[in-house]
Amino acid sequence: MSEPTAVSPRTGRRRRRRLELLPLLLGAVLWLVGLGGTVALTPAAAMALDTSGGAGLQERALFQDRVDYTLTDQSGVDFSGQDLNNASFAGVSGRGARFTGADLHGAILTQASFPEASFADADLSDALMDRADFRGADLSGALLQGVIASGSRFQGALVDDADFSDALLDLAVVRDLCRDAEGQHPTTGVDTRTSLGC
Repeated sequence: MSEPTAVSPRTGRRRRRRLELLPLLLGAVLWLVGLGGTVALTPAAAMALDTSGGAGLQERALFQDRVDYTLTDQSGVDFSGQDLNNASFAGVSGRGARFTGADLHGAILTQASFPEASFADADLSDALMDRADFRGADLSGALLQGVIASGSRFQGALVDDADFSDALLDLAVVRDLCRDAEGQHPTTGVDTRTSLGC
């Protein structure tokens, strides 16, 4: 976005004129003072700011802290049914780990290794899982909408009833998964082969 310009009356050349924000801010403050200094909050916003119940603003934050397992060995660990929303498993070794029914929405699995792991019925929507190893993994019934999985390996992975809608996968991986894919996702009702673009 360029700054506004004006022609100098003295030289006839264009010059940049800075947008002055101070008068705008001063006007806004005066307007609020004219209203008696009150600002109306919606009921939801007022409740979020209410700390009378003992909970501070930090506890009511609208973001969630990430669980960080980056570069750790999680082989054989059972994460089944856990809320791992936005968690980081980047670079993790997770051979045989179990994520059955886990919520991994928005998780980071970049360069992780999960051969023979189970992600059956897990929510992996919007996960970043590029350059990861899912060879022999069970992804049956998994929700993989919007995942970015470029450069990842899925040889021998079970993908029956999975939903890959809007997923970014390498063409060779799609061809490989389409050979055995069947069924439809139990929640979204989307056909697995259709979601892969078979």
